[in-house]
This record gives sequence, structure tokens and C-alpha cells, in this order.
Amino acid sequence: MPYIVTEACIKCKYTDCVEVCPVDCFYEGQNMLVIHPDECIDCGVCEPECPAEAILPDSDSNAEKWLEVNREYATKWPNITRKKDPLPDADANKNVQNKYRDSFSPEPGSA
Repeated sequence: MPYIVTEACIKCKYTDCVEVCPVDCFYEGQNMLVIHPDECIDCGVCEPECPAEAILPDSDSNAEKWLEVNREYATKWPNITRKKDPLPDADANKNVQNKYRDSFSPEPGSA
């Protein structure tokens, strides 16, 4: 049961989760993070660290679509292993709806 990152991360990109991950399975896009589901060891330490509550176990009913998004972009984006500042308007964007449709960027981040 790997953990995955959901839409709530988009336009926030808090990296508190990255700091605690024992296997460095986070990957950075321009405006969100993803977890490589084949690298995740299911420890769950990242989930409570996310201020946007964007991390879920893949068994959660809201995670189904996100498993494939995480898998795809974890193979395209650079690995991130250290905490960075969140995006400038992260707090204002935490509870915005439809972020994937309106704001997702497939571009890699600057890890």
C-alpha cells in the first residue's frame, strides 16, 4: 500500500514530507510533488507532515486516479531529497478546488 500525492499539492508544494522520507521516493514537478509508488515502503511518515493533507494511502477511495499520475510523473521528474520553501501562494491555494484541471503543470521542477 504505497502512499501517493493528490491534487491538494498543486500550487502549494510543501516539502515537509520530503524531509522525513527514509527512501527518497519524492519527485518534483513545477507546481507539485509525486511519490514513486514502486519505491515507497509504505511507512506513512510523510502523510501527517503535509500541511495541505495531499498525501493518502493508495487504498483510499480518493487515491485511485492519483496512483497513475504519481507513477507517470515520478519517472519524468527529478528526485527531491531536501526540504525547500513552498510555492509563494501555497497557503492561499491550500483549499482551492479543481487544481488539477486548472493548474497542473507536467513540467519538471528544479530539484
